[in-house]
This record gives sequence, C-alpha cells and structure tokens, in this order.
Amino acid sequence: MKVGTIISTIVLATAILFSCQKDDGIGTGKLALSVTDSPIDASNVKAVYVTFTGLEYQNSGGSWEIASTFVGPKSINLLELQNGKTSLLGDFNLIAGNYTGLRFKLDAPTRGGNTPSNPGCYVELLNGEKKPLYVPSGGQSGYKAIGSFAVPLNGLVEVTADFDLRKSVVVTGGNSTYILNPTIKITVNNQAGEIKGVISNLSTAKKYVVYAYAKDQYTTNEASEPTGENVKFPNAISSAKLDASGAYTLAFLAAGTYDLILVSTDAAGTELVEKQLKGVVVESKKTTTMNSSL
Repeated sequence: MKVGTIISTIVLATAILFSCQKDDGIGTGKLALSVTDSPIDASNVKAVYVTFTGLEYQNSGGSWEIASTFVGPKSINLLELQNGKTSLLGDFNLIAGNYTGLRFKLDAPTRGGNTPSNPGCYVELLNGEKKPLYVPSGGQSGYKAIGSFAVPLNGLVEVTADFDLRKSVVVTGGNSTYILNPTIKITVNNQAGEIKGVISNLSTAKKYVVYAYAKDQYTTNEASEPTGENVKFPNAISSAKLDASGAYTLAFLAAGTYDLILVSTDAAGTELVEKQLKGVVVESKKTTTMNSSL
C-alpha cells in the first residue's frame, strides 16, 4: 500500500471517530437541585433539621456515581419549605443524558444505636427540646428519590425533591422516638404545575389539611387509624396546611387530574374528612385555582 493511501486511510478513520463522538452527544449539562416539603402530622414539632452529606446519581439505570461537586455538609429545616418554597441544594455538572435516580446521603444516627449528643438530623419541639431523628438500620447507604429527569447537552435542568415529612417522620415509643424513613419524589420544575385556592367558611376551632390524590385513588380506608409505623392518607401524592384565611398551595405536581381531600382536626385531635373536590386538572407550568366553601 502506498504511503499516501495509508495517510488518507488514517485521516478518514480519525474523521469518522470524531464524527461518531459528536453524534453520540458526549458532553455535559447542569442539574440545579432544590428541596421542598409537605407538612408533618405531629402538631408539637416546630422544626425538622436534615443534614445532607452527599449526593449520588444513576445514569440510565447504570451504576451509582458520587456527585463530586456536592458541597457539604448542608443542614436545612425542611418545615420552612412548604407551599412551594424551596432551598437550593446545589448545582451539579453531569454527563448529558437520562437519569433514573438520585440518592441522598444524610448525617443521621442509626436506630438502635447510641443517642448522639449533637445529631445532624433532629426535630425541635415547640417547647424547645431537641430529639434525634433516627434512620432505620442500613439507611447509611442513602435514600433514593422516586422519579427521573434528563440533563440537556450544554443546558440546564431544574429539579425539586419533595421530602414529604408527613410520610417520612414517624413517632414511636410513647411519642419519644422520632424515626426518619424518607419518602422522596423528584419533579422537573418546568414539567410541574400547582393547585392554589381558598376554602371559606372554616371553623376557627379546627385546623385543616388538604391532600392531593391521583384521580379516583382515594378510598375511605385512607383515613383509617394506621398500624405500626404507618401513616394516615398513605397514598396521597402531596398535602398542604390551610392558613388562617383558608388559603393553600399544592406545588410541584405532575400534569394530570387530581382529587382533593379536605380534612379537619379539632382540639381533641379527632380528624374528619370534610369535603372532596374531584377532577382537578393540573397542567405543566400553570397554576390551577380551586376555591370552595364548607
């Protein structure tokens, strides 16, 4: 083979190689990750502090990788992040592509171990007392969020992780031990919508929470007294407390149709399903207004 032919072959092969790399879309994008929360059932809890020590991600169902640019530890009072409020956990450069999971690493004591004097995760009660927030054995491997997202090449995707403390924090041992077993879902911000509204004619002697369910998924069993370390309204996708004026916000909902369940709690702690608002449609990047009256 002539020298010129050899050189031409090498040049052609190199061009094909770089062309394939370009077509494969190999490159990076950015993930902006925030956290938010739904209200907690325990009425005597003033704050819930969770300390994040790391983040892992899973690209297209592959192996878990450490987000090396995570800056921590970072402690956040999740109870401050209700009604659509968020806190930025960090910006991360990731390989462009589809991601099937995030896993959060927390600085929390293991249930059954020693009682720490300065835990990274704890609850603060209304009387000022602080209680360690324990995780079940094996929780040190991290807590996976439910959901997926795509990182665009040379672009940005904004994602919010909802920790839903109502489902995640359980009180046991005669209201003396607090267990954290996070129920986390992630939502791509520009694919999410929200429901806002005002419920009027409420009793001033009661407190109210509105629960959002996927259409036709609510049954009367949801309001039954839970057993063990379960919670009431276990299949609710989200929830929000009504303020003194009856206003509420259910944020970061995927597009779809929802049923809203309004629940009251009196001074004795008795809960009652007061009303159901069915067929509430949520669209991406839009606010659906749903007002009602008792």
